[in-house]
This record gives sequence, structure tokens and C-alpha cells, in this order.
Amino acid sequence: MLATVVIAIVLVTVIALLIAAGAAKLARLDGATYPAALTRAAAAFATVLTLAAAVTAALAALAALLG
Repeated sequence: MLATVVIAIVLVTVIALLIAAGAAKLARLDGATYPAALTRAAAAFATVLTLAAAVTAALAALAALLG
């Protein structure tokens, strides 16, 4: 059980990092400065983690109702 949780956390973190890197690259291609690109990357990273937390909370609530 613990291994599954750890793997899920690592997977979400890696996906969030990949999305942040993509956002930074797109920002740089759009002509943004490095600080602006890092700001966009940080916002994308935080958004992915927030979305993952919201989905986890919704699934936990659903599991509590069903189980």
C-alpha cells in the first residue's frame, strides 16, 4: 500500500515537472525573459499539484461514501 502511494506521488511530481518545463520552453519561444518563463513554469507546476490534490480529495470522498 505504501509503495503504491509513493509511486503515485513520484509520478504526479514528475508529470508536474514535465509540464512546468514545457511551459517554460513555450514561454521562452514566445519571447519571455528567463524570470517571466520561470514564473510561468512555477504557476504551471503549482496548478498541476493543486489539480492532483483536488482529484485525490474527490476520490477520497467518493471512496468514503461507497465504502
